[in-house]
Amino acid sequence: MAKIGVIGAGSWGIALATLLHRNDHQITVWSIVEAEIEMLQKEHEHKDKLPGVKLPEDMVFTTDLEAAVDGKDILVLAVPSPYTRSTSKSMAPYIKEGQIIVNVAKGIEEATLMTLSEIIEEEIPQADVAVLSGPSHAEEVGRGIPTTIVVGSKKKKTAEYLQNVFMNEVFRVYISPDVLGIELGAALKNVVALAAGIADGLGYGDNTKAALITRGITEIARLGTAMGGRIETFSGLTGIGDLIVTCASMHSRNRRAGILIGQGYTMDEAMAEVKMVVEGVYSTKAAIGLAKKYNVQIPIIEQVNQVLFEGKAASEAVKDLMLRDKKIENPLIPWEE
Repeated sequence: MAKIGVIGAGSWGIALATLLHRNDHQITVWSIVEAEIEMLQKEHEHKDKLPGVKLPEDMVFTTDLEAAVDGKDILVLAVPSPYTRSTSKSMAPYIKEGQIIVNVAKGIEEATLMTLSEIIEEEIPQADVAVLSGPSHAEEVGRGIPTTIVVGSKKKKTAEYLQNVFMNEVFRVYISPDVLGIELGAALKNVVALAAGIADGLGYGDNTKAALITRGITEIARLGTAMGGRIETFSGLTGIGDLIVTCASMHSRNRRAGILIGQGYTMDEAMAEVKMVVEGVYSTKAAIGLAKKYNVQIPIIEQVNQVLFEGKAASEAVKDLMLRDKKIENPLIPWEE
């Protein structure tokens, strides 16, 4: 049995806390929001973020960060990506040398273009940082629906340990050393999911969705490999797998926000309606910055950026994508002369 602190009591943090408790681990859940912790202590259910998933009586809920961190074998960092740095900074004084932190949020920091694990390593250099990602909606993991994900770590020993901690008959865990590729796939697919939702909001169909998924993973892999990620990662669970589920499901807050934008909502109005952090909005500008830095073309993400931040009409963005210069689908495949 491991002692595990889950830092963040949103839908994903609560779903993973439930999963880990089922695996017979001792769980403490932290949130900075006092009302949220009071609700969890009283109701043993997150009625706002994960209704219907009952939490066990022996799960501990606290607003005391030191209590949630101290003496834990593993910390699951599940705060929304915009709060990764500030939360890591607050955690740092309580982290022991070699203490494992598993980041489960998805995003890229706009100001620095750093991945979330890079932020955690910068703020908490004494920690052993890993990531967990893949096609995994909290609503389904919390209900025990079969799910498969990937744990990434630079240390094989850490990855194998976490594989044993998280894995059970409904939660299959693979491991990988490609932490960068995993995080880039996780962050950038949210931007493409916004595009897929916008297309849905405009009334487009399956053909459009398939095109966005297929060309979207091409953009993600193009940028990801230019930065040092492995092409195999982008064809796996944390690449195309996560992209498919995020573009296709109404559980996806990014797709839901995109649908509203396609229907005419502003970005701020869509985020307010979804009532959860829409990670893709925060990753879009960072993706544009990375594409410029590495001199990579990402036309779908560029159009999403223009719709979100430059007032471009969604229908115009689709037209501009369709009328781009003619291309070869895969220039690496040679022609027979």
